[in-house]
Amino acid sequence: MVVGVAAHVDAGKTTFCEQLLLQTHAIRSAGRVDNGDSFMDTHPLERRRGITIFSGQARFSWQGREYWLLDTPGHVDFSAEMERSLQVIDCAVVVVSCAEGVQGHTETLFRLLEKYKVPTFLFLNKTDRVGADPEGVLKEINGLLDREGAAVDFSSCTANPLSVNNSLWDDLSDSLKEEIAPLSERLFEAYVEQKDTSVLWETESRRLFRQRKLFPTFRGAALLGQGVEDFLRGLSAFCWEESLDLKERPFAGRVYQVRRDSAGNRVVSVKVQQGTLRPKSWIACVDRNGKIVEEKAAELRLYQGEKFSPAQSAGPGELCALCGLTAPMPGDTIGENPQKGSFQVVPTLVSRVMAKEPEKLPVQELLSIFRTLEEEDPTLQVQAVNVSGGQEIHVKVMGQVQLEILTECVRQRFEAEVIFGPCRVLYRETLSAPVIGRGHFEPLRHYAEVHLLLLPGEPGSGIRFSSRVHTDDLSLNWQRLIETHVLEKCHLGTMTGSEITDIQVVLIAARAHEKHTEGGDFRQAVYRAIRQGLAVALGEGKVRLLEPVYRVSVQVPQDLAGRVLSDIQQRKGNFQPPELENGRARIAARVPAASFLDYPLEFAGFSRGKGSLSMDFDGYVPCHNPQEITAEIGYDFDRDVENTADSVFCTKGAGFPVKWYEVPSYAHLSPDTPKELL
Repeated sequence: MVVGVAAHVDAGKTTFCEQLLLQTHAIRSAGRVDNGDSFMDTHPLERRRGITIFSGQARFSWQGREYWLLDTPGHVDFSAEMERSLQVIDCAVVVVSCAEGVQGHTETLFRLLEKYKVPTFLFLNKTDRVGADPEGVLKEINGLLDREGAAVDFSSCTANPLSVNNSLWDDLSDSLKEEIAPLSERLFEAYVEQKDTSVLWETESRRLFRQRKLFPTFRGAALLGQGVEDFLRGLSAFCWEESLDLKERPFAGRVYQVRRDSAGNRVVSVKVQQGTLRPKSWIACVDRNGKIVEEKAAELRLYQGEKFSPAQSAGPGELCALCGLTAPMPGDTIGENPQKGSFQVVPTLVSRVMAKEPEKLPVQELLSIFRTLEEEDPTLQVQAVNVSGGQEIHVKVMGQVQLEILTECVRQRFEAEVIFGPCRVLYRETLSAPVIGRGHFEPLRHYAEVHLLLLPGEPGSGIRFSSRVHTDDLSLNWQRLIETHVLEKCHLGTMTGSEITDIQVVLIAARAHEKHTEGGDFRQAVYRAIRQGLAVALGEGKVRLLEPVYRVSVQVPQDLAGRVLSDIQQRKGNFQPPELENGRARIAARVPAASFLDYPLEFAGFSRGKGSLSMDFDGYVPCHNPQEITAEIGYDFDRDVENTADSVFCTKGAGFPVKWYEVPSYAHLSPDTPKELL
């Protein structure tokens, strides 16, 4: 079983992991984050900065069972690394500080854990701190969970020392049963009729836990080692065995991390989901172009912190690492039914990266460095942009701390010095009404025509594809290829040249030639059809500009609350009524990323260390100043020849270009728009 530990930064997550490993005798002494000697934070950058940047792993045993531990990053700038880890864990432990309470990033964790349906424990940490309020924090967490489930404090079960073999279920108090019973009809009926047994409480509570209706909660002070053994008893009580039949199935696994070891080997970290993995195995993967390829795993490793040992096999539920694979990226599934990964956390900023001394580091070498880093973090989405005088390299990031880490990483690993330009907000575009896009690609001896209905999608849905074309009119293979081309690329909008999102793409007509159509022809036709539809939408006023927003959590003395609320209003944000307690104000707000980028520095200046501020990405919403942003960016889609909306037709044995607004009159097909979709 893989146990992932996650938290808002500085909640004590890594300290909790250290104590967990110490108390299960996996390590001899617990390190400390502030001393730079923690077992889980192995990278020099992590030890120097005192934060977790890369997910660290270790194994431990408790009451005869083997567990794999994943310590995930807590800083919001490394949320993508954290999300990739959440995709492979069997259960999570969310560490919350009883001194600071629920913070912005904690709420993001709850949303991601709900998305991936991860059963979750809670550990209320720092109960030894002055002002710690575990009861208040537990109430706040239950407010976040709302109707999803209930966080129930099991600490009372472990108040007295018990033998290692004594079951937690033999120790449930009546008050605890009273809290759990309403979550299950069987438990409620048995509790009311007083016919309940420890076996019933065990089986039903485990079921509730796996269904995310019960969130077992423990409390303590990880730095002092308090409460960790209580949690371990709870882990043992709620965990389950892997299904035996999973071993008999073909191998399948999910990649959660890609790194380079000290010898430069590409190390692919995998959670085995089914089957058995062995060294020298041939494994199906998906490459960058979306093609399925088979690669040979040269070596199988088991990691414990920064050290590893060779292994002969790894089975369901185990974490391992493979050398020799070049295609898989973090988030991909490999083996049976390989697929590319998808993520909820997305970068909201873009920055230009430059060599500090260009004469020593040419652009192509700099691009190669960042392509290597992109293998480890696909959200960087490195782009080489052609500009007058050469190329610029752009990377997408979450924030300033990530840029600082990238600068140090390039210096250490590649012995190169880089600098980053000012961060720009990444806008997106979508549609406010349906439109039809038409793409035609017919140079000599090539042919493909595609008609797409583009519909507004649900917020956060991304790009979705469906087909209304019968296989008698176009073979299923061609339709699947069209779907691949729709989804394989970040298509750019026509208002600002930003990536499009939240659009449903429906294939309503397409045609191929028996002899002259090749796969690349449909790629050209699809790209042009989407672009042509967006060009039509822009002319008809159906394009909507979206901007990223942050969820902000602020805690300040009450005399500074007015200043903060005024700042939020001036920066076009909105807030909830402040919560006042013990002379301090807690403020929750939602603000446009563009207007709040520089606020942390301003906040640090006037709060003088007496307040705390956390910002977390909270999705995309309609832009509050689209005309101003459009004018500022100054994008002209008709001049973007690399993303053309025009089509190519053929006459008298030669191809000729047709402008996007003339394509409908040249098109060979004239499909009807499905009225039920409008």
